[in-house]
Amino acid sequence: MSPVFDCSSEGMRREGLAKAAEAVRDGKLVVLPTDTLYGIGADAFDRVAVQALLAAKGRGRHMPPPVLVGDIRTIDGLAIDVPDYVRTLVEAFWPGPLTVVLKAQPSLTWDLGDTNGTVALRMPDHPLALDLLREVGPMAVSSANVTGWPAARTMVDAATQLGSAVFVYLDGGPVGEGLPSTILDCTTLPPTVLREGALSLEQLTPYLPTEELPNQDLPNADLPNGDVATAVDDERADDEGAERSGTDTPAVGAAAADDAAAEDAADDDAPDDVSAPTTGADHPMATTDPEHTPSAAQERPTTP
Repeated sequence: MSPVFDCSSEGMRREGLAKAAEAVRDGKLVVLPTDTLYGIGADAFDRVAVQALLAAKGRGRHMPPPVLVGDIRTIDGLAIDVPDYVRTLVEAFWPGPLTVVLKAQPSLTWDLGDTNGTVALRMPDHPLALDLLREVGPMAVSSANVTGWPAARTMVDAATQLGSAVFVYLDGGPVGEGLPSTILDCTTLPPTVLREGALSLEQLTPYLPTEELPNQDLPNADLPNGDVATAVDDERADDEGAERSGTDTPAVGAAAADDAAAEDAADDDAPDDVSAPTTGADHPMATTDPEHTPSAAQERPTTP
């Protein structure tokens, strides 16, 4: 049995974080709590570890995980063409249940799966997750469940499904009392809410530009929405798992993580080819079915 660290005591918390950080650096998988669900995580820059994460969940490359970060400033290292309104949003809502889909830095030597040049990012609002992320850097994190099984809201739920595929389990107690993360596609003009979760559209609207506003610092509006879908499908699928288990009931698709943000239904619904441009109601994340989050994180991970 993989070691489990009850992080309710300070001593075990320190030891667990040290062991988890060592495991991540060694390319192994860990389970950690987030503010939405438990997540299974790996070093985002270790392609072998990311593939092991997908294999542990029984998922293919077409459902890449979202990426969780421990600092707002990390966004510039992982994404390009970050518009000013996104910076304002993350200042207001990170850490928290907001997953943003952006164009990934093309120079990064990572392989999260078939992302088609996008990445779903979230900063979770959980002290244990943040401490680990600040120690090891960005992590690919998906909900800690096997595809088709309920999303995990406790460490025991996660361990029952993932077993020895995970090297270290951090037990932070039950999580996921609220909704999964809200997922915002920031590669479109105007930006698109792929899933409305813990943050409502009304809360986001004051921060969002409109198509009519001139001279907005916006990303390439011609980027196919299909490219975004792969980056958020992971979190969306896990949210659906949470809904099936009677927990989260988000409206649409991430993360983040996350967000988060369940999976047999989401996996069955996810298109095999998400590279074709899609918009509006046809977007793979634009479902009205209750679910958790799309890929990142659909975190489903939620992004956890």
